[in-house]
Amino acid sequence: MMKVDVFILVYHPVDKFLSLLHMLERQKGATFTVHIVDSAAMGTEYREALNELDSTTYKKISASSFNHGGTRQQCLEENPDSDISIFFTQDAVPADDHTIANIIETFADPSVGCAYGRQLPHSDANPFARFARFFNYKDTSYTYCFADRAEHGIKTVFCSDSFAAYRYRAMKEIGGFPKNVILSEDMYVAAKMLIAGWKISYSAEAKVLHSHNYSIIEEFKRYYSIGIFHGQEPWIRRTFGNAEGEGKRYIMKEFAYIYKISWRLVPEMIIRDAIKYIGYKIGNIHSVFTH
Repeated sequence: MMKVDVFILVYHPVDKFLSLLHMLERQKGATFTVHIVDSAAMGTEYREALNELDSTTYKKISASSFNHGGTRQQCLEENPDSDISIFFTQDAVPADDHTIANIIETFADPSVGCAYGRQLPHSDANPFARFARFFNYKDTSYTYCFADRAEHGIKTVFCSDSFAAYRYRAMKEIGGFPKNVILSEDMYVAAKMLIAGWKISYSAEAKVLHSHNYSIIEEFKRYYSIGIFHGQEPWIRRTFGNAEGEGKRYIMKEFAYIYKISWRLVPEMIIRDAIKYIGYKIGNIHSVFTH
């Protein structure tokens, strides 16, 4: 039996975190240990909820020491006996009782190095957040290898650390998570694995509820950071293709989706997409001069 560890990186959690813990308690068909890494003081209510789970560990770190890649890598290094390491963000809630079992099942293929699950929007998701989930997370599973980049381009290395699982042996082979990125460590790992001969799997059966109602300013900041990442790691675009082509396809399908809901939302959609593009370009240019 494979040893499975679940890691949840926590920073000032809200009720969705309690829902996550509750759904982990309900999981069937899988045995795993839950590790909480808290970069802020978690309230008593959340600490008590941990007691409902059979096997948990809790670790407190300073907020200043948190790093998207570095903290995850530390989790791996502190648990070298793990076979599969599953990472959740605090607001990604398993959608049913078999989420963990279904993501683990993808590793029955010994060539799969990492896998990610399907994200469904939370009930409070706005139309823009809903479309993002419908566009990126289809209802059909697939597995990509390095050769698939010819057809799927940058989409070949799409992943999401809101809910993703990694084979420890594959992570060790590629050197683990990067310790110097502000986000997109999941794409970095996926790219490294494909180049090394591993496969990336998407499990439509392993489902979580996860979405964000980003403000326009938050959209700018997020895509600014993504632009910095691609500027710092240009080998990903050189190997798998640029992100702009996928962006155009996103906008065309988003327009049809939003227009069907209400044409009055179209101006906001245009502003949001323009802000994301500007943020990405500024971040990309900034990284060239600072990297």
